[in-house]
Amino acid sequence: MSHYNRLSLIEREEISRLLVLNFSIREISKKINRHPSTISREIKRSCPNKSHYRATYGEDHARNQLHRYPRLRKLDRNIKLFNFVRSHITQKFWTPEQVAKRLKILYPNDMSMQISHESIYDYLYVLPRSTLKKEITSCLRRHHKNRRSKKERQKPSPIQDYLSIEERPAEVAHRIVPGHWEGDLIMGSMNKSAIGTLVERLTRLTLIVKLQNKDAESVRKAFAEEFNRLPPGLKKTLTYDQGQEMAQHKLFTKDTNITVYFAHPHSPWERGTNENTNALIRQFFPKGTDFNQISKERIKEVQELLNDRPRKIHDFYTPNEVFYKLLH
Repeated sequence: MSHYNRLSLIEREEISRLLVLNFSIREISKKINRHPSTISREIKRSCPNKSHYRATYGEDHARNQLHRYPRLRKLDRNIKLFNFVRSHITQKFWTPEQVAKRLKILYPNDMSMQISHESIYDYLYVLPRSTLKKEITSCLRRHHKNRRSKKERQKPSPIQDYLSIEERPAEVAHRIVPGHWEGDLIMGSMNKSAIGTLVERLTRLTLIVKLQNKDAESVRKAFAEEFNRLPPGLKKTLTYDQGQEMAQHKLFTKDTNITVYFAHPHSPWERGTNENTNALIRQFFPKGTDFNQISKERIKEVQELLNDRPRKIHDFYTPNEVFYKLLH
């Protein structure tokens, strides 16, 4: 079901102009791509006669109606639902998505007790500063004070002529053979610095790359230098997000013979191994770290700590042991 959007001032001005030119309501609806009933209601609300319609009157009337009847959010209207959401976030430390999905299971036929996780987030982040807001947001895994909508986050990809993750060989997804990597950047303080992270999907071997800059050329050269130290059979593909730092992916492939596949926008789960590894790295380099002040030696120390850590998935062998076993 499409979401209804109120007429804009520009649309109202177009209605006014077309009425003066004696266009019919149906003709106007086609011109501005709105339903005829929307045009008809707009005119009737604003003036007794369509020849007297003015865009500014319609805009003023719409604003007055909007402020006269403020919209209550679902969690404001339904105290039972609000208490469920609040208690499961603050007492059980569930995420909004877990709460929303669980409500669908518990109340499959009661729409009043169902809500999307996006609506929960929207509600939490529009709350005024208060003890309630602090109580709830402090229990979220990421204690953000504000949250941008998905529409704000969506930007056109700077990557041109790329291979989608959908074209990636099945052996990569199934972790059948080594040599398939995932990559990303971890951003430093104020996004002014960064380090590169590269993780081999089968063995979980991690490479942490010191970067002089986070532009596409610097990242390409630093990643290529790191990969070119590895045997050819252990570097086949790289799965990356659509960040602009990988805009020179074709040159990177020419430098390394590694084919780059790009995940879908805003789909970190498609590079889950890399995302989990980044979380481990953050233990050593928390948010706010200025990576320009971190030496290459320290970065490689952390790399070695991770690669020498026993992993349950490897029956408590280390990534180093699993990776280098493949060399022999």
